[in-house]
Amino acid sequence: MRKFGKSDEAFTGLEAAIVLIAFVVVAAVFSYVMLGAGFFTSQKSQEVVHTSVDQASSSLEVRGDVYGMDNGNMTKAKDNVEANQKIDTLQFNVALTSGGSPVDINKTVLTYMTADEVVVLNRTLADKTHATLGIGNWTVADKVGTADTDFLIERGEQFVIWVKVPTELEADGKFSLEVKPSTGAALGIKRTAPAQIDVSNLLY
Repeated sequence: MRKFGKSDEAFTGLEAAIVLIAFVVVAAVFSYVMLGAGFFTSQKSQEVVHTSVDQASSSLEVRGDVYGMDNGNMTKAKDNVEANQKIDTLQFNVALTSGGSPVDINKTVLTYMTADEVVVLNRTLADKTHATLGIGNWTVADKVGTADTDFLIERGEQFVIWVKVPTELEADGKFSLEVKPSTGAALGIKRTAPAQIDVSNLLY
């Protein structure tokens, strides 16, 4: 009569199956993690591309020259009083760069800089005269190339900007003005006052 002894050989196949299943599960989890990381990286890459396009396309440029006005000189000349010959107001036109996206001027920040001061200017509304603009303020004085009344710089439009400088600019004085829209590159304007200041001056 055949006797059956105790043997562990039957468990060898079961153990192999368990190990195989464990490897399959680990590989599946690892693949899922790698796919998730790939999708995340792809999404981030797309965001970077879209942001770069927005930054590059939403840019401003100066159209024409930058002028400095001596309104005190103008007033005193009318009253036959010796003028102080200092620039107190800047005027220039801004427009979109070629192929640029519209820029909201209400969300644009202007910073005025000289060797002695750095001032973030205040956006304000003013009548179409320099005299109504307060010191350290800037405003949109007019729009060129369109009849609409919004404050969105669009293709074919130019905004006339007035800036009442915080400190009057003397002859040969240097300054920098940064025009920073909410999206896009900042526009840097560097100019020098002429050696002789008149009522209206072309800054170079």
